Amino acid sequence: MMIRRFAIHNYVKNMVNINPGEYGAVIWSFVYFFSLLSSYYILRPIRDEMGVIAGVDKLQWLFTATFIVMLLAVPLFGYVTSHLQRKSFLPYIYYFFIVNILLFYLLFESGFSQILTARIFFVWLSVFNLFVVSVFWSFMTDLFNNEQARRLFAVIATGGTIGAITGPLLTTFLVQSVGNASMLLISAGLLGLSIISIYRLIAWQRTRHEVNEPHRLDDKPLGGAILDGIRLALTSPYLLGICLLMLLFTLLSTFLYFQQAQIVKDAFSDSETRTSVFAAIDLSVNLLTLLLQTFVTSRLVKGVGLGITLALIPLLLAFGFVLLGFYPALPVLIAVQVMRRAGNYAIMRPAREMLYVVLSREEKYKAKNFIDTVVYRGGDAVSSWVYAGLKSVGFTLSGIAWIAVPISLFWAWIAYRLGRRQTIMANGLHATSAGGRYERIG
Repeated sequence: MMIRRFAIHNYVKNMVNINPGEYGAVIWSFVYFFSLLSSYYILRPIRDEMGVIAGVDKLQWLFTATFIVMLLAVPLFGYVTSHLQRKSFLPYIYYFFIVNILLFYLLFESGFSQILTARIFFVWLSVFNLFVVSVFWSFMTDLFNNEQARRLFAVIATGGTIGAITGPLLTTFLVQSVGNASMLLISAGLLGLSIISIYRLIAWQRTRHEVNEPHRLDDKPLGGAILDGIRLALTSPYLLGICLLMLLFTLLSTFLYFQQAQIVKDAFSDSETRTSVFAAIDLSVNLLTLLLQTFVTSRLVKGVGLGITLALIPLLLAFGFVLLGFYPALPVLIAVQVMRRAGNYAIMRPAREMLYVVLSREEKYKAKNFIDTVVYRGGDAVSSWVYAGLKSVGFTLSGIAWIAVPISLFWAWIAYRLGRRQTIMANGLHATSAGGRYERIG
């Protein structure tokens, strides 16, 4: 029995590469991301269906409205992070969104103007998604150092992937019997589990750092002005590079999303059926993501470096757009979309979050949140109008695909350069912390 336990322990250690003392943090981070993405992926198919109800030809207006709401929300987030401790503002953000979900449940049940409710919900969930996930990864980059991030982020991301599989499964099997509104209550309950995880992780960090890294115990409010996130992002060449990386990502993602919405609308007439179809697409994406995270992601950064890891998905997407240019058919479009989303969740997203590990706490929360929300949704809004403009002048799916090929290659080059820069900064940070100091450089 002892030999078997030892063998299992060694197998787990080799697979996930977790050191003694890290298990509690990894488990709660795993649970946190699992519950967060389960909650979101229950709502995402409903959001996609709300986009269809609101009008596929009006999606660019919904993307623009989302960007405007982001512009209004970022100063509020800056005020909260400047005046509240992390142990307070992190749970408050999730409490706020739980209340929002309950209010939408009441709206859905009341039968209030379906089209107006659909438009509000679409915009709200687009904001909700980026804020809660951005806050999660800000917390992770603050919780773990660069060496830990390279070992553990793929494992933690797997928790999110399993949650992203669980959410669509619940929606696929339950929505046609209980309706869209009741799914919101399940989502709110899962989001509550994220709050419990936050409290446990903050407690772990304080206990751990009291012994090993007392310089990282400071949990005072971040201070500064409410618009510091914008200033930090726009005055740092490194952060400006991440902004460009995000804009290129959103441009190509939006092109594929609009095509998906139109195709599903044309194929199915029933609302619950379309919701179920969107959930099934999410499920297939997330199953592939789980396979990649289990067998590829954790070894990729270590094997080829962060730069190549970040460039891999843009390069594959360039190949996918070449295929779409030659064969603009539904099966090819779906295959490219599944590859892009799975590759982003499994490989590029964890690698992209590593870019922030070498930054200061203020940059991790304020600048990162600005990039993950305003820059992201700004890119969505601009991209939606670009797509609408291309369609209005007669571009077909094939023509848009050929335009996307050089954009994908440029995205790959930017990603590679940022990964190389992060490695240089991380090596310098390690050198300065070797003598007991922990400073941001570069």
